[in-house]
Amino acid sequence: MALTVETKDCTALSDAEIEEMADLIDDEPVIFDVGELSKQRDSWVLVTQVRDGNKLAAYGFCTLERVGGDPTVLIGLAAVRRTSRRDSALKAMITDQMRRAVLAFPDEDVLVAAQIADPAAFDAYKPLSDVVPRPGYEANGEDRAWGRRLAKRFEVRGEYRAKEFRVYGEGAPSLVLNHSSSKPETINPAVAALFDGHDRSQGDALVVFGWATREKLAKLL
Repeated sequence: MALTVETKDCTALSDAEIEEMADLIDDEPVIFDVGELSKQRDSWVLVTQVRDGNKLAAYGFCTLERVGGDPTVLIGLAAVRRTSRRDSALKAMITDQMRRAVLAFPDEDVLVAAQIADPAAFDAYKPLSDVVPRPGYEANGEDRAWGRRLAKRFEVRGEYRAKEFRVYGEGAPSLVLNHSSSKPETINPAVAALFDGHDRSQGDALVVFGWATREKLAKLL
């Protein structure tokens, strides 16, 4: 059965849908309950939902706005159900959010940003260019300035260190794009090394961003 995806205003998100989102992941140390998800409904503009048949497969709060003058897709709290189709669900969610971006910002490159706490979530950035941080790349001053802007916009839960693009949590889980791999042994060790010493349960996370070029975005129309 094909995955279906919809992005709609958060104001249209029902209490029943919030409960369904809260039940998406229920067997891991860090989960988000109905109360937290209700707060996110009030804080974000859009929500993307991916369904596999009648079952929710992924969700992600997001907004389209200009940050530092540049068009940006900000992805807030998001999660992908732990099934064999998790990678496809993640791709469907990101693709629909980028399609929304090209409609809002035609003929422009668009920045896509999120907080992540698992190396598998880097899969969300596969369609993007110039991802920061990334293995083997030494970030410049402009990159660090972007990281600071995004950390401020995300209202990160902890201390943000610009040279590391890292949030050092203070005990409350960060509002990350929650995705894990069904085959963690296949993750690039250099990507995994970016998370050395992270304690997700305390709220440690990376602020990660990359560019969707106007050429790639045009293909989504």
